Amino acid sequence: MTQLAKKFFLSEQNTLRDAIASIDRGAKGIALVVDENQQLLATLTDGDLRRAVLAGMPLELPVSHLVEKLRARNKLGPVILPQGSSRESIIREMHSRSVRQIPLVDEQGRVTELAVLDDLLGELQAPVHALVMAGGYGKRLMPLTAETPKPMLRVGDRPLIERLVQQLKQVGVTRINISTHYKADQISSHLGNGEAFGIEVGYLSEEKPLGTAGALALTSGDDPILVINGDILTSLDFRALLSFHFEHRAEMTVAVREYEFDVPYGVVETDGLHVTAVTEKPTVKFFVNAGIYLISPSVRELIPSGEHFDMPQLITAVVQAGGKVISFPVWEYWLDIGRHQDYEQAQQDVARIGGRR
Repeated sequence: MTQLAKKFFLSEQNTLRDAIASIDRGAKGIALVVDENQQLLATLTDGDLRRAVLAGMPLELPVSHLVEKLRARNKLGPVILPQGSSRESIIREMHSRSVRQIPLVDEQGRVTELAVLDDLLGELQAPVHALVMAGGYGKRLMPLTAETPKPMLRVGDRPLIERLVQQLKQVGVTRINISTHYKADQISSHLGNGEAFGIEVGYLSEEKPLGTAGALALTSGDDPILVINGDILTSLDFRALLSFHFEHRAEMTVAVREYEFDVPYGVVETDGLHVTAVTEKPTVKFFVNAGIYLISPSVRELIPSGEHFDMPQLITAVVQAGGKVISFPVWEYWLDIGRHQDYEQAQQDVARIGGRR
């Protein structure tokens, strides 16, 4: 059980942005909406908030706005159990209600504890294996990559790919394949078989570059595959990504990042010859590909063997085959280290947070 602290609690007047911060602080995938007496009013899960982000809900809206929408869909209200419930009864209720967290309340309805499935079952292995794409030339980072493959560039005190391997191990991934091509020996010499890092590491050698999805055809097994570009620095909650993917029964989940830019001109809308509206210097927002994917094993059947094949092609192939492809918004720290300014930013960020990423 998790003894509750204020970091889990929200009022209905808090904003959705506050709720996201609460979930990040609590690190249990849930925030609890309570009144002034800590009586439970509603629960907000990580998935609830990510779906709100995808729906374009402004993060400055009060929590009550989202709670009302959720109540309209689910007349039963939040799943709760009385304090003192046995471990077995809690786990049984979690399985029957398909939830991973249950608040425990006293006779007055005040929240006293939070039961979390991962805590009750102990350390779990994630039901996936990972594929890290590390075969690129890193041409935009020349001359840094003239003698060193991009994933082996040091960010803070260790190579970028080592940070990623350690991060995957922390969330329960036990097996990682790394697709390599350019200066592959440096990567394999550093990581070896993964024993020094407490994780099993294998290598998929690309005799010729296979694109951002082609190496998937070289993998095997019945577990979903977590694919991540080897030049990503992020604090993404991978467990939340897994839960989101399984909850929505998707064939493929694509992590996306909100991106915005200011148009320096007035944007004119037209209908043929006629001007219908003018928007002065608007800010345009959209989602971009974050280079992280969760893929069901059946998707491999759509990838041609030994051919160059990119993720956009794979996404299109899954959709055309009638498969379910969903998006997962990344609100955590995320940086694609593709340019010199990105690499410099990564060094500054890691120094600022004391090397935790």
